[in-house]
Amino acid sequence: MNIAFARSDRKSTLQVLLTLLLILGAAGLADAAERRVLVYTKNGKGYVHDNIPASVAAIKQLGATNNFAVDVSDDPAVFTDGNLKRYQALVFDNTNNEIFDNEEEKSALQRYIRAGGGFVGIHSACGSMRDWPWFWEMLGGKFLRHPKLQPFTVKVKDLKDTSTAHLPPSFQWTDEFYFLTNMPGGLHILLAGDLTTLNDPAKDKYPGKKFGDEFPLAWHHSFEGGRAWYTALGHKPEHYSDPKLARHILGGILWAMGENQ
Repeated sequence: MNIAFARSDRKSTLQVLLTLLLILGAAGLADAAERRVLVYTKNGKGYVHDNIPASVAAIKQLGATNNFAVDVSDDPAVFTDGNLKRYQALVFDNTNNEIFDNEEEKSALQRYIRAGGGFVGIHSACGSMRDWPWFWEMLGGKFLRHPKLQPFTVKVKDLKDTSTAHLPPSFQWTDEFYFLTNMPGGLHILLAGDLTTLNDPAKDKYPGKKFGDEFPLAWHHSFEGGRAWYTALGHKPEHYSDPKLARHILGGILWAMGENQ
């Protein structure tokens, strides 16, 4: 055998292998870049939470440390079929009241969910689109009211879910305690507020004993081919620097993206 030829052959083989590794590495980076969520912050006329900058910053940080890209918009024009295809989940971050300009934008959201897309709703997202029953059913209910900001006990109803596994079985939390109506059956409840710890004279009227001495505060469910996750927590800007809420939201985003289910 010609030794010089053998060495050359081995060198060529190594070059081919290195090229393949570089190609595979680039493909892996491309796949990682495709993990992308849209954070939507549109508010119609009415109350607008001052927590939005803090919540957006927190979600961007979650993306940076967990390898998914985060786009942010308050423009309903982003709701087109072509644009929504870029995202594994849509995060409605403290949206409120009317958040779409026309029926086509609403239809694009419906097509996205029905094609297997993921939805995450945070805090006042439940007050969005108050005259659209499809949205209530997808999110898991429609905002009714909340008593004054106060501390109360939160009970973890699923200690193994990706959005609650880091939490203790119960904990104290100060927030707006949201009551929703039009809640569909089949919700997988993740967190519930202990009504016995809540100062709210109106609670006997609603919810009464609908859920016993508790009321759901976070849940997820499958809906029309897609996935929807919601949490009522998160009124105060400083909540979003609290690991309890930040990891809770991260788990919700990953679940909505179809991971860790």
